[in-house]
Amino acid sequence: MATATTGREAPTLQRRLRSLPVLFTALALLVFVFYQFILGGLVQPIQDFFDSWLPLSSLNQCLIWATLAVGLNIVVGYAGLLDLGYVAFWAIGGYVAAWLMSSFFSQWSVNIFGSAPPGLEAGIHINFWLVLPIGAAVCALAGVIIGAPTLRLKSDYLALVTLGFGEIIPEIFRNGEDVNGFNLTNGVKGIDPIDPIPMGPFHLFPGVPANLGPFDNTYKFLVYALLTAVAIFISLRIRVGRLGRAWLAIREDELAASMMGVPLMKTKLAAYAVGAAIGGLGGVAYATLTSGVIPDSFQFANSIILLAMVVLGGMGNVWGVLLGALVLEWVNSTGLQQFGASFNSGFGTDINFPSYNFLIFGVLLIVMMLFRREGLLPEARTRQVLQEPERGELEAVGADLEGTPV
Repeated sequence: MATATTGREAPTLQRRLRSLPVLFTALALLVFVFYQFILGGLVQPIQDFFDSWLPLSSLNQCLIWATLAVGLNIVVGYAGLLDLGYVAFWAIGGYVAAWLMSSFFSQWSVNIFGSAPPGLEAGIHINFWLVLPIGAAVCALAGVIIGAPTLRLKSDYLALVTLGFGEIIPEIFRNGEDVNGFNLTNGVKGIDPIDPIPMGPFHLFPGVPANLGPFDNTYKFLVYALLTAVAIFISLRIRVGRLGRAWLAIREDELAASMMGVPLMKTKLAAYAVGAAIGGLGGVAYATLTSGVIPDSFQFANSIILLAMVVLGGMGNVWGVLLGALVLEWVNSTGLQQFGASFNSGFGTDINFPSYNFLIFGVLLIVMMLFRREGLLPEARTRQVLQEPERGELEAVGADLEGTPV
């Protein structure tokens, strides 16, 4: 059985958890320095390799998916609530950014430190850094609203209800072009363009643009890495706090947790709210990355990919989830395509490897469940539980009898 953390080990654990977001930030800064100042001075073959296999546009997508996966890990990995509709919060965050950072509502004229492009001053233009907490708050409220009806459900029933919400929200955006004569979402056409990310006083530094356009991927990398670091920090700090311990208690045994005084309703709603808020941050970042939102971007398959990132990386372990998200999204966005191009070039074939991404993910999940159910970097508690040898009923009875004193 998993052992509890002793009082002597707790301060060491807390110091280690505080240092991990700093380590992630330092690695992100190193990547930024390499792409911004070093890569351009290297020989052409090395530049071609990084442009093909590790483009910054792909790394930015990986960071956004990692942020979303960290948020889903709070719901699934910490609280043990199986959520198949997490893409709904991603969509809500994206549309909040589209409503507050574009000229879509041209009948109004609101500008709060916005960065509207020339000729698109009409509409609502709120600063990106203000939209982030707004999107997180809206998604947290949506998480409470979605989570409240599901509190009495468990296991498969909870998964089915969250799946329903995950399907309903994108359909609302897809059919919101005419809501009693009001165009709320622009239907399948979506909303674009979205205001660029303003850099504020940082643009006074040499080479830093005032607003991050579509091709300013290096500075966008810094912004998205910062958001991922914030999500990691929030997740780790809550994990060692009272609320995090309550989530783990519910995950292990809901009945025992309630008898020990854990308020199930408030604790579960907090898990939905915090996870949804981080999903809202990812949705706002995604909208700025693609400079627009369309309902087809928020399909059910994305919820499954996010859940696969959590499971494969190590459910409950933030760093395992981060690794799973970065690897799977890189494979999905760049790795399969580049591997297919190299394979076809070397063997003279014409195989569309990216079209087999779900087949590869499915096989990978099967292999992981058979040989490493706890994931790549599992949580210590989960690893100990899943690696315990299973005993049959008669074997267990025999072992108990052998251990009984005469």
